[in-house]
Amino acid sequence: MFDIYTIIFLALAVFIFLRLRSVLGQRTGRERPPYDPYAAREPARPADKVVTLPNRSPEAAAKAAVTDAPPGERWKGVAEAGSPLAAGLDAIATTDAEFDATQFLVGARAAYEMIVNAFAEGDRRTLKNLLSREVYDGFESAITDREKRGETVESRFVSIDKAEITAAELRGRSAQLTVRFGSQLVTATRDKAGAVIEGNAEAVTDVTDVWTFARDLTSRDPNWKLVATEAGQ
Repeated sequence: MFDIYTIIFLALAVFIFLRLRSVLGQRTGRERPPYDPYAAREPARPADKVVTLPNRSPEAAAKAAVTDAPPGERWKGVAEAGSPLAAGLDAIATTDAEFDATQFLVGARAAYEMIVNAFAEGDRRTLKNLLSREVYDGFESAITDREKRGETVESRFVSIDKAEITAAELRGRSAQLTVRFGSQLVTATRDKAGAVIEGNAEAVTDVTDVWTFARDLTSRDPNWKLVATEAGQ
């Protein structure tokens, strides 16, 4: 029988999971599983509201939300005024009145940690809910290969030190944002006997990953989808 505290924690878990879904799914052809250290290799700010005036289309209201903001303040802390990145963010915000770069980064950080951990744990159920089918297929294949070898993995985030948008583009009605993550992880993979064969269960590893998210702005689905991952330099 559940007590009141158990019910509260379950409700919170469901709420957090649903929030994370809003940052993640399509494919661009550059997919690989998220950072795999086991292979041999080197409160969010509310979105600004746009009030549509009488006889004013949502598209016009969205455009005004971008162009009326002071150029130096529009993407403060995210992109330098007048830069190609700021221009890309402007294009996205012109089409999507609800777009908020700072809020997007909060969700992207949470999604990054959740996906990396789920991949390490072989948690297909979580990955399937967060990724598009094609991207999920690639991750699932890597997990299956690992399981066939009888390997188990450990992964623990020490910190996510950086999450910055490095590129923004509007392709037709599809918005694409690339985020560079800098994090510290403790990772290790063990063979069937439990011996560590990759990584170090006691050492911290510095990791840089570059992920690209996309969203069809014509769709009623507000979810951003993870479309590509690569190791950063």
